[in-house]
Amino acid sequence: NKKMTTPIISVGADTEQSLNVCNDSITDFNEDGKSLDDYLEEMQKEFLQQLDPSHLKTISMRELYNTVYQSKPPLIDGLLYPGTYIFAGAPKLGKSFLMAQLAYHVAAGMEFFNHKVTPASVLYLSLEDNLVRLQKRFSRMFGVEGNANLYLATKADSLNQGLEEQLTDFLQSKPATKLIIIDTLQKIREFSSAAYSYASDYHIITLLKEIACRHNICIIVVHHTRKMEAEDKFDMISGTTGLLGAAEKKSRTDKRAQLNIVGRELPDQEIIIDFSPESCTCQFIRSNQQLWEEPKDMLLEQVAALVSGKNKIWRGSATQMLQDLNISTDDMKPHILTRRLNVKVDRLYQDYGVY
Repeated sequence: NKKMTTPIISVGADTEQSLNVCNDSITDFNEDGKSLDDYLEEMQKEFLQQLDPSHLKTISMRELYNTVYQSKPPLIDGLLYPGTYIFAGAPKLGKSFLMAQLAYHVAAGMEFFNHKVTPASVLYLSLEDNLVRLQKRFSRMFGVEGNANLYLATKADSLNQGLEEQLTDFLQSKPATKLIIIDTLQKIREFSSAAYSYASDYHIITLLKEIACRHNICIIVVHHTRKMEAEDKFDMISGTTGLLGAAEKKSRTDKRAQLNIVGRELPDQEIIIDFSPESCTCQFIRSNQQLWEEPKDMLLEQVAALVSGKNKIWRGSATQMLQDLNISTDDMKPHILTRRLNVKVDRLYQDYGVY
């Protein structure tokens, strides 16, 4: 509230300095006609509200579009993204073999069922096995070369007995870890098998989701399906209909299996695989769905062209970018350009390598 009265002191020679006039105006960001005083008053009011613990924190649709949310690149393109997943199937179906294969492929950066993999360290909690069994299984599946990025454990605490602290300590000591596989859910439950419920399972998954979100990693929990048949394969997941992700065979001896995949970050898929008894690994046969591809966005093509070739960096305002793109402000306002790029920031990076 105090007026500044300090005289302007010239830098360099005591000659008249030229005034740099900015071409941008506040109207680029202020399309509702509010004055600066109005904004300051609103900011002060919002700040005081944030201090009140009972205040419901909200965000306007305009603020939503004006915010850049950092992209979370996939661990396996079109298949596995940061977050928490359930992998479910009947007992003795081969779930642990498939999880071992997944863990090894991610640690080695190898393609998984025709999907591109981003190499990362992996923690595999094989809680129904012992080290002797793991040694035999992994050597049969992958030989004896080994992989320094794949970490194994056969014992861990339950969630109410310290598992969260164990995982946090591991992730801090191995920051390159992007995938944790927990085999099985039953081994980390806070309740006995006779007492578990939808609420208890939901609580466990919620805690695991918080860990995955906090560290920007992927967590897969192996779970069993019920023996009763159901029209929807996801209704067969044992204990609750709140956990999604299923695998099935017509019989235990059948070599062919079908993976039914659903998720918020990817389209529903059905993947057919064959199990090889010799190597204990699964081979991709086909996908029953053609993955939907987002159509090209000409605006992103134009923006990407600004940083192609020798020009690896572009600097400027939204107004200047419109000029460089030969787009009239009558066709697109600067703040609209900014919002469109905010919404598409992940695709601009993943498809064009532009940040």
